[in-house]
Amino acid sequence: MTMAYDPRTTAVLALHWQVNVIKPEGFFGAMLGEPVARSGVVERAVRFHESMRAAGAPVIFTRFTVPEGEGGLVRNTGFMIAVGDAQEAFRPDAPGAQLIPEMRTLAEADHVVDNQKLSGLAGNDLPQWLAERGIDTLLVTGVATNLTVEQTARHGTDLGLTVHTVGDCVTAATDEAHRMSLANLDLATAGCLTSEQVLRLFS
Repeated sequence: MTMAYDPRTTAVLALHWQVNVIKPEGFFGAMLGEPVARSGVVERAVRFHESMRAAGAPVIFTRFTVPEGEGGLVRNTGFMIAVGDAQEAFRPDAPGAQLIPEMRTLAEADHVVDNQKLSGLAGNDLPQWLAERGIDTLLVTGVATNLTVEQTARHGTDLGLTVHTVGDCVTAATDEAHRMSLANLDLATAGCLTSEQVLRLFS
């Protein structure tokens, strides 16, 4: 690779690393808990986030939460209907809405954004926050690959950002869904990279 990136204009966007998505006891645990654990994605993502933070790039975490009154939630998909019906589990202070323990220490030093949309860049001030800091490149991690990761990566590309999904720091409910989503993102964004490839670009 001949590309090189500046940590001053690059950010890691860490999507939905929260108990409801990642852990077996969370709302989506029956669907995602086992494949997340089997993939080893949490450990890889923690190492990647720590390395990028050490390189000087901010790590921005997003949480899907539903405040009293439902905030910006629109029940226009099966996914949004399901979380709307179970919104007590997604209150900002609910146990399931919290970032997983493995990510919390790093998140304390960076930016955490809540919203009620599938895209981490929708329904919040994050696009403006990025623009104000001159950030034009996003490195996306999170769960699930074919849901919030793909939606956010496409959204960021449409906003004019250079977006790379970090392929070994995302996962989905099935290996097939994960692979197909990464193949889509290779075409629809600036392309998928491994964490090792990204870190070489910052070395």
